[in-house]
Parts: sequence; C-alpha cells; structure tokens
Amino acid sequence: MTNLQTLMNLRGRRALITGACGGLGRKMAETLGEMGADLVLVDLRLADLQALSSDLSGRHGVAVQPEVCDLEHEDQRRALAERVLAAGGLNVLVNNAAFVGTSGLTGWAEPFSAQSVETWRRALEVNLTSVFHLSQLFAPALAEAAGGNIVNIASIYGEHGPDWSLYAGTVMANPAAYGASKGGVIQLTRWLSTTLAPQVRVNAISPGGVARGQPESFVERYVARTPLKRMATEADFSGAIAYLASDLSGYVTGHVLAVDGGWGAW
Repeated sequence: MTNLQTLMNLRGRRALITGACGGLGRKMAETLGEMGADLVLVDLRLADLQALSSDLSGRHGVAVQPEVCDLEHEDQRRALAERVLAAGGLNVLVNNAAFVGTSGLTGWAEPFSAQSVETWRRALEVNLTSVFHLSQLFAPALAEAAGGNIVNIASIYGEHGPDWSLYAGTVMANPAAYGASKGGVIQLTRWLSTTLAPQVRVNAISPGGVARGQPESFVERYVARTPLKRMATEADFSGAIAYLASDLSGYVTGHVLAVDGGWGAW
C-alpha cells in the first residue's frame, strides 16, 4: 500500500510556476519546494526572482531556475520553453500568472462602456492565450514525465458574475476581460483534461478573494457574503496545490477546485 508521504513526495520532479513572485505564486512555489520539487520560477523582474530562488533553494535544498519572461509575447514564451527543456524535463506546469491591470491603465478600471479593446486583448493574451500556449509547448515533456500534470489558476469570476454592490464607494474594478479570460481558463482546463489524457492530468484552482489591503467597506461586504466569514490568505492555497500537483490526486483530472470560503455554494 502506498502511504501519504510517498504520494506527496515530489523529490526528483520539476515544477514550473508562472507569476512566481506574486502572492499566490510565491506560496505555491514554497509549497512545492517543501514537498521536494525542483523549481522553475517565472516572472517579470530578475532581482525578485533571484531573491526568491535563493530563499527557496536554501530552505528546501532544491534546485531553482529563475526565468524572466513577459507572457504577453509569443516569442518570449517559446524561448522560455526552449530554455527550460534544455535544462531538464518537466513534471508540473502551474499556469498562475495573470494580467490584472491597474487603476491607471487606460481602458481597464473603467465602466463597461469605456473598457478598451486593447486592454481586453492584453488580458486575454496573458490570462488565456499564454495558458494554452505554454500547455502546448510543455505537453510532450509532461507526457513523458512521472506524474505529469498541469494546474491552471482560474477565479470565482470565471464562474460567477460580479456582485457590484460589493464595490460601491470604492475605486476597485472588475473588468469584463478578467472574468471572460478566467472563464476561458476553466473550459480550457476541461478541454485539455480529455485531450491530454491519459498521460497528463489537467486541473484548476478557482480562488476566491484574497485579503490584500482592500478598502474596509469592500472587505466587510465580501465577508458578509462568504459562508466562512473571511477573505482568503495565500496560506489557504497550500493544500490545494499540494493535492493537485502531486500523486495525491492521481485519479483526478478535469476538476476545478474552488478555494473560495463557500462563495459559490449559496
């Protein structure tokens, strides 16, 4: 009988995490490193990547390869895959990076009538097209690897429409492109799960709102609408990524795991 320690042991396996320096990316990298996986960390800023790589390598005794890549550009995605595969195989692909924009980005944090096609295209390119493309580029290596699997990071807003009453009196935004791209990630996850089976498992995590200093009025409304009566923290996602990225979920594919405090259960 295989025990739990064996099922969750990722020693000898290699995991790539996009958006690795963000809150969720960092927590997932820490978790997979603690489980013994060698890591490929992908983000935009080399200094941040180097600091995180040094920290995780030192704490967990795993090999860490930092990679700068702007996922908005096809040529950079192709070059990333070439570098990663030249350095070794890949067992786990975590498509975590997301285009979330800023309030200062023209056509993003705007009423629907003012949201621009340009920002729509940019968000779809990072949030959905890059997930498709990286999955395509790494699928052959994942198919040959032990426990090969893909974990995509979706969102409750890929499953549910926004409750605009939560945003009243704030400058927070919920652009159409974000929800549409995350909805696409969920359906792409299901499509890939049947297409890449049985060699590669493909699942998704659908996070609820993570506490990151949002306005007090928003937090109060959000918490009141959530069965577990709090917003998420990054630590809430450790168990989800540990489960889906390892052999703990060896007979699970095409699944969207909601980590949302019950948001979608009403």
